[in-house]
Amino acid sequence: MFGIFKKKEVRKHITFDYSSLMVDMHSHVLPGIDDGAQTPEESIALIKKMMALGIKKIIATPHIMVDYYRNTAETINGALEILKAELKKENINIIVEAAAEHYFDETFEKRVDDGKLMVMKGNYVLFEFSFINQPPNVIPVVQKLKDLGYKPILAHPERYPYMELEQFKTLHDWGVSLQLNTISLTGYYGKEAKKMAETLIDNQLVDFISSDMHHLRHAEALKNSLRMPYLEKLLFEYPLKNTLLM
Repeated sequence: MFGIFKKKEVRKHITFDYSSLMVDMHSHVLPGIDDGAQTPEESIALIKKMMALGIKKIIATPHIMVDYYRNTAETINGALEILKAELKKENINIIVEAAAEHYFDETFEKRVDDGKLMVMKGNYVLFEFSFINQPPNVIPVVQKLKDLGYKPILAHPERYPYMELEQFKTLHDWGVSLQLNTISLTGYYGKEAKKMAETLIDNQLVDFISSDMHHLRHAEALKNSLRMPYLEKLLFEYPLKNTLLM
């Protein structure tokens, strides 16, 4: 059965949206604290695009990276309050919450030990790897997260070119959920990322999907993702967990 969706042509007409998904759980729509939206106005523009595609709730996940974006609960919640005030001013009714996309750098394990993680509903913790190599202590830290009651989610696994399918199967077996960027299915990040995204879907390894929204180019790609047969498979034939975060 694997790979049968690869032969279908890209849809010319979109007849569905992300309404069944309900929750976009990985985005960078908080203003001015990472490489996503820089102003409240930019945040609103992105959110309007997401709402137009059927999203009912947005979980903003700004970067926490020791070398670039030294965000804390205070900076993240401060930006969230600014965004909420702007949404109220514009009479835009949507649920927006904040967690974080934690970079698995040399400070990540200490954040786990110190309880300084920004989590989603259900104690889910989103983290990302370097795009160059995998950290050596992944499994011990994953086990520590689980022992402490957290539910780890690896962001956009299809974008790590050094990782192979068996490595993702191992992480999944250890209890790590995998979150796919839907725009990877359009080839936005290149052919190899698209191929791995499809392979992960074929092997039933994808638990969450999301936009990883940073800017309007991502918004357009998110809309174009709906033309991909694999996206339809994910939305209607796949046990995604996004709605657990509603």
